[in-house]
Amino acid sequence: MYPGGAPELNKLKLHGFNNLTKSLSFCIYDICYASNEAERDDYIAYIDERYSADRLTEILSETCSIIGANILNIARQDYEPQGASVTVLISEEPIDPKTVDTTEHTGPLPDSVVAHLDKSHICVHTYPESHPEGGLCTFRADIEVSTCGLISPLNALNYLIHALESDIVTVDYRVRGFTRDTRGVKHFIDHDITSIQNFMPDSMKRSYDMVDVNVYQENIFHTKMMLKDFDLDHYMFKARPETMSDAERQRISDLLWKEMHEIYFGRNMP
Repeated sequence: MYPGGAPELNKLKLHGFNNLTKSLSFCIYDICYASNEAERDDYIAYIDERYSADRLTEILSETCSIIGANILNIARQDYEPQGASVTVLISEEPIDPKTVDTTEHTGPLPDSVVAHLDKSHICVHTYPESHPEGGLCTFRADIEVSTCGLISPLNALNYLIHALESDIVTVDYRVRGFTRDTRGVKHFIDHDITSIQNFMPDSMKRSYDMVDVNVYQENIFHTKMMLKDFDLDHYMFKARPETMSDAERQRISDLLWKEMHEIYFGRNMP
């Protein structure tokens, strides 16, 4: 549980089960530069090993542990020439609704947190790729956590961003459907939220440039993130910047900067 336990909240008396569907989905990008074809092939092989279906299953299983879900079924697949997919069907654990904290707060890394889930799933798909000539390599992971119940899957956001190398992150959160209280009144959301950023620790917000696009009347929340600090060492696969000329380091830096900003803003740049 969170330190000190959940606060006392005014609980909404519902009729039957909470029918709201809460979906957290995001793309995580890792960018690097490989100086030749052999290094690009090695990068793809490295990513396929580091984020194999088995490794992704471990990450999603830990996510289930964080939000207190039972695993019903796991389907996983590695692909040729690269990539992997994992889907986990999950169900609720027994829970006392009085212990659920629905306020905006940072999720754990990873501690034991109890959640209420049913008719729910977590899935991840990976997309390693490389530029055929330019030396740029991009690893993308798409993750979705969908729950029906008392809490938001945003509780798993902090762990998942840390579990994968994240240069650029785009996050979407949406609450769908409605549930009724005992008077028959519809409720289209059952918790307060003003920004996805409120579910991230201050250290993360200091490390990333962030922008929000929120449609409050539709219960749609969107946040884009890109690392602030640019250290060329961080983006080189095998090759070392100190062995290159100033002109070559600048050329590679410009390529990486353009690649990252095109992904972040979602458009090609001249």
